[in-house]
Amino acid sequence: MSSEFERIAAMEDPFALLRAATDRLSEAQQEVTDLSRLRRRTIQDLHAQGLSYAQIATQAGLSRGRIHQIRHTGPAPEGAFFGSGTVTIVTPLRPEPGKPRAAVSLDDLNTGKRLEDLVRSFDLTVQDDHVSVDGVVDLDRPGLVVVCGPRMSEAMARTYALDPVFAWERNDAGPWCIRDRRTGKAHYAGSDEAPPSAGDIGYLGRLPRPDGAGSILAIAGIHPVGSLGVAHWLTTDIATLWGQVGDQDFSVLIRTEYDPDTNEPVKTEMATPLYRHEDGR
Repeated sequence: MSSEFERIAAMEDPFALLRAATDRLSEAQQEVTDLSRLRRRTIQDLHAQGLSYAQIATQAGLSRGRIHQIRHTGPAPEGAFFGSGTVTIVTPLRPEPGKPRAAVSLDDLNTGKRLEDLVRSFDLTVQDDHVSVDGVVDLDRPGLVVVCGPRMSEAMARTYALDPVFAWERNDAGPWCIRDRRTGKAHYAGSDEAPPSAGDIGYLGRLPRPDGAGSILAIAGIHPVGSLGVAHWLTTDIATLWGQVGDQDFSVLIRTEYDPDTNEPVKTEMATPLYRHEDGR
């Protein structure tokens, strides 16, 4: 028996034992999920390098049938894009005009819900949190996905400033844009152009935490529908994205065309190349 089991079993307080056993079960179940994902990813990587399932089975001391089964079952490897354990999805609170309370906008609510569904599909635990109305948010936590632009949070503005490729800009009282420093092109939301169109630009990137002990996933549209477009794009392209960036820091802009009556994305695509920060590409 493990020392952890023996430690819990030896507890005299039955309520403390129940709490400790429950917490340990949750940790163990998450560890099983993470190991299953890692195992499946390793088999996929070896197969992509040219090894047959039979060769992998021989080297791993498993049957070919077992290797094939692992390859096609269990948590998808791309779930590691969000990390492991608990993923916290953070959306901004906005003041409600004429009311003493704050609320999440419908577009931000839909973005958070779509991201929650995607994360849960990878057998990860999800919880939610908010950026306060005055822009305060704790970014020094693992597993953060923050849906918030630089305008609503100084902490996020400082984080976006660490991106070596994209810069959020606004001239006087004009519309916001996101400039690609590599090409010099400024990307504007379609709704801010003349003539206007039902389109927006969303940012997606993995950026360093303020404490330097990890990274956060940052999502923001020039308008809220741009964030929803990023979430929509992730649901269909996350496997390709994970294959290209893994756990490296990166950033990319996503163009969204949406139904102007519902703000629901009808088409999403990359508006820029996918830039990996570590290798300068």
